[in-house]
Amino acid sequence: MKTKTKFKKRDLMGWLVMLPTLVLFAFYIWEPFFENIRLSLYTTVRYQTQDFVGLANYARVLKNPDFSAAFKNTFSYTFWSLIIGFLVPIILGILISETVHFKGLFRTGIYFPNIVPSIATIWIWNYFFTPGPTGVLNILLGKIGIEPLQWLNNTHWTIPLIIVTMTWKCAGSTALIYMANISNISPDLYEAATIDGATIWQRIRHITLPSVFGLAKTLLILQVISVFQILQEPMLLKNGGPNNASISLLMLQYRYAFRDFDFAGGAALSVMVALILIVLSGIYMKVTASKED
Repeated sequence: MKTKTKFKKRDLMGWLVMLPTLVLFAFYIWEPFFENIRLSLYTTVRYQTQDFVGLANYARVLKNPDFSAAFKNTFSYTFWSLIIGFLVPIILGILISETVHFKGLFRTGIYFPNIVPSIATIWIWNYFFTPGPTGVLNILLGKIGIEPLQWLNNTHWTIPLIIVTMTWKCAGSTALIYMANISNISPDLYEAATIDGATIWQRIRHITLPSVFGLAKTLLILQVISVFQILQEPMLLKNGGPNNASISLLMLQYRYAFRDFDFAGGAALSVMVALILIVLSGIYMKVTASKED
């Protein structure tokens, strides 16, 4: 009985420590989420709800011709972020961890883009991707005799190039996380592998990669959630164009709420995005959990 009483006191102390965080989480996450659900079930005039219409706002959003493009593009952003943005930090983290000289310089160099303001980053890359002879990349290509390219004006390249911009901005901080994880690997493992005659690629394959696998699984789902909510980059680079080739679900939501002042439609779309992310996260957790079992 005494042990049970002590456990309850310790449990209560833990809840008291977490209470401020739980209150903030409920205020900034759950309260807006449930308010969005309520708002999506009514007609609205600005922020004021009018008549209850049930799922009519959801049906209206689904019938919007821009929705299919935004839905497809958002999954395309996610796909390219996994091809480019997910692999680049792992490669950088491993390569710098294997570097002997100037390791601190390389760490500083890859993290530097992370301290550049997001809008400044977008405008820098906008100058690089400017079509015609005045774009930075086209000027460089012209030096070797290649004709100017359209870059972001090419509907097939728009999303991959936007992902390149995001990767340049964020890959450094993620690579540092991988490097911190790699630094915790016992040096004895590498020493034993070297004595056995393992090459650098064999050490990476059999020691480094298995060690970062658990971290990579966590960062993967966090990246999917983050990229699925992409808004700033396509809005500032191409405003969703050309021909809706870069519009995302959150950009469409922004148009509903702050361009058309259709807050009910924006709320309905935001709830749909949240549900999609919940389903994707649930599927991912189920798949990874079954593999661990």
